[in-house]
Amino acid sequence: MDSLSGSVIAVCSGDAHLFSKESREEIELIKNFGINGDAHAGMYVKHRSRVKKNPKQLNLRQVHLLAIELLFEMKQYGYELHPGDLGENITTSGIDLINLPLDSQIKIGDEVILEVKGLRDPCKQIEDFKSGLLKKMITKDQEGNLIRKTGIMTTVLEGGFVKPSDKVEVVLPKKPFHKLEVV
Repeated sequence: MDSLSGSVIAVCSGDAHLFSKESREEIELIKNFGINGDAHAGMYVKHRSRVKKNPKQLNLRQVHLLAIELLFEMKQYGYELHPGDLGENITTSGIDLINLPLDSQIKIGDEVILEVKGLRDPCKQIEDFKSGLLKKMITKDQEGNLIRKTGIMTTVLEGGFVKPSDKVEVVLPKKPFHKLEVV
């Protein structure tokens, strides 16, 4: 496992159900709810496709985190991406987010604690955003298992404000660790 500490590079939110999110100076996270003013905040699912299936599902996708290292990787393939472009709320540096175990806690700054609930499923919207990008977001490991690179989904255990340059620390859950699945 790579570093268990890093930093916040950017914070983004949006009040409409659009693919990309706008960069902000700071965002306010609310316990068991998500980001104040964000279209995906709430105790129950807000992603439109999930609401159609069951509007009373608990929202395990309150805050989306993505590593800046993924944006750098995509640049090698000719994709110029910026924080918020892929719909993430918090862009981090220095942490291998997609390989964290289920229920890891992510502490940001002095107040915020997030709990890792699963992987973001790369969807057709990524392809609609930039042609060919979806294929770069899904690869396979040596055993042929899919690797979904599009970040992690979390819930808010403790709220507060998050801004770029905040310190990020990961606290791993008790063993045995459970691999992240798509939520």
